[in-house]
Amino acid sequence: MSMIEARIDPAFSAQLDGYRLATAEILYRMPDHQELLQSYLWQDYDLAPQYPVLSKFLDFWMRELDGPLHSVRVADQKIISAAELKTGAFIYAN
Repeated sequence: MSMIEARIDPAFSAQLDGYRLATAEILYRMPDHQELLQSYLWQDYDLAPQYPVLSKFLDFWMRELDGPLHSVRVADQKIISAAELKTGAFIYAN
């Protein structure tokens, strides 16, 4: 691995592989007061439309946490698109 490859940000690399910044609003019922809803915001890089990272998190939630899920609303945004990537000079200073 070259010095430049070792310094590539993992989030940037994921975006080049098609990952998008996904935000989920998770509404869940309070464990001791089922009539009350609580909101939790989750955000990570994920692949639309399957959202495997979010699905893994929700599986963990249902398996390990006491607050039953009420609903999940998801939004995603491509941060980098192919049109925004341009070839240019790269200057590296130590």
